[in-house]
Amino acid sequence: MTGQQGPVIWMRPEQAPVGRPAERSRAEITAAAVELADREGMEAVSMRRVASVLGTGAASLYRYVATRDDLLDLMTDSTASEYSLTAPSGDWQADLLAIARQARQIMRRHPWLPTMVMGRPTLGPHGIDLLEHVLEVLADHPAGPARKLEAFALLSGLTALFVQNEMAAAETSDPRQSAYLHHIAAARSHPRITALLAAFPPDDPRDRFDAVLVRALTGVLG
Repeated sequence: MTGQQGPVIWMRPEQAPVGRPAERSRAEITAAAVELADREGMEAVSMRRVASVLGTGAASLYRYVATRDDLLDLMTDSTASEYSLTAPSGDWQADLLAIARQARQIMRRHPWLPTMVMGRPTLGPHGIDLLEHVLEVLADHPAGPARKLEAFALLSGLTALFVQNEMAAAETSDPRQSAYLHHIAAARSHPRITALLAAFPPDDPRDRFDAVLVRALTGVLG
């Protein structure tokens, strides 16, 4: 039988109640960790490496952040501060799409973020502000509270998946694969694939992010 986890980091004091006066802040530690992850990837983020960036010892960081998991939560939530949340326009689709476009750019700036969003979603103070904004955008929508919450999760999750695919395609793009698909289409041995490629050729430059997201959100909200 596993014991209960303690409260999330935002429900705990900024610094351990004993020890020397504070020399760092969670914000400083988080910023250093985010910069490290942006530069070297999430695998580089450890308490020791972050402490080195800050010019201190790893033991001192534990006075502010109890575990690496706490640090990951702080990092993920900090990226939600990068949204510009403007007053709802009355057009929920346009407003949610504006948020999703921002999310896409934020995730591109922080290549480690999509994996975090998909694997360990976190709601801290900045994430709560974002959720409140989405609920405000949907305040007059007839969908129930559960569906609105699903829409919020879908917005971030689908955007993360889209950005993951973008990054993977950029890293593994191979013209031979496109040539093979065209070869299959020309052979007409797989008529459904031939029809699909005729409608959406592999080198089609159009960005379908907006259209896919709107269809998905409309389906969830009804």
